[in-house]
Amino acid sequence: MTGAAGELGRRVAAALVEANECTKVVGIDTKRGDLSGVTWRRADVRDPALRTTLAGVDTVVHLATDRRPDAAPVDRRTVNVRGTDNVLDAARAAGATRVVLLTSAMVYGAEPNDPAPLPDDAPLRAEPDLSLIGDWVEMERLAGQAGRGRRRLEVAVVRPAPVVGADTDAMLTRLFEAPRLLAIRGTTPRWQFCHVDDLVTALVWAALRKVDGSFAVAAPGWLPHEEVERITGLRTVVVPAAMAFATAERLYRVGVLSAPGSELRYLADPWVVAVDRLTAAGWTARWDNAGALQTHVEALGDRLGRGPRLPGKDATRAAAGATVAVLGAVAIARARSARRRRRG
Repeated sequence: MTGAAGELGRRVAAALVEANECTKVVGIDTKRGDLSGVTWRRADVRDPALRTTLAGVDTVVHLATDRRPDAAPVDRRTVNVRGTDNVLDAARAAGATRVVLLTSAMVYGAEPNDPAPLPDDAPLRAEPDLSLIGDWVEMERLAGQAGRGRRRLEVAVVRPAPVVGADTDAMLTRLFEAPRLLAIRGTTPRWQFCHVDDLVTALVWAALRKVDGSFAVAAPGWLPHEEVERITGLRTVVVPAAMAFATAERLYRVGVLSAPGSELRYLADPWVVAVDRLTAAGWTARWDNAGALQTHVEALGDRLGRGPRLPGKDATRAAAGATVAVLGAVAIARARSARRRRRG
């Protein structure tokens, strides 16, 4: 397992050790972890010599990726895309037969006429841009190439909905750190989450070959926007679609936001996923959407809705100002989170 010393990696490695269905669990990271029952090997996933580190390994679970939306795009892509490419090549060269790759359900993209929920085999229509979502799209392209040719490598791709709990990713979950929930006028938001506990079990199932292929993992169904308001206690600001997208795009161009305005499509258009492939294999989500969101709210603590606030009359004077307040608060919350990580 790459990235085994990270928070998610430690949890997956511990679950694999506890399952007692592997001859050996090998943890690979740039630093040695402290988890007992794991054989540790130090390596960087970008190093061409990784193939020697993978000697004797049958299945590789690749978690050494950067899921921070606010990371520098060039640095993040080097880890995510170049690192994944190297892991796939090294696994094939070392004689491994299976790689488990973690991306995101955001690779499906979001379109106004999409069915709800999207099936596992729905086409991947997200843009291959320089955002974090674009990284995941490129990683999936590499996975598809690894599954073809004479030296075919079996790749199981795990695509979680927005992850909540101790670990989070994507812009949608960061919106809860803004002073208001953002809604796009004329749309019916559907909120779906994946608790990190369920992501861990899905990764373990893929590693142990209890489920094959590419599949989504999430709590079943979705929450209406009104229920999200009730659970979070946050009020909603509703803005016209054209204004929201234009404002978000301008903020992205000047560097305030780390993702392009197109990411708001996941809020405006129906975007929820089915978990049919996992369910057919016998997997059951431990958390429903309401429970998952509640744990996320509790984990946020005083960060919930604590982004910068504008005076009431100014915040409601124009939808454009409200959009800037909400989206700017997300960006500031991300910067604060990055500073906390650096101090840690």
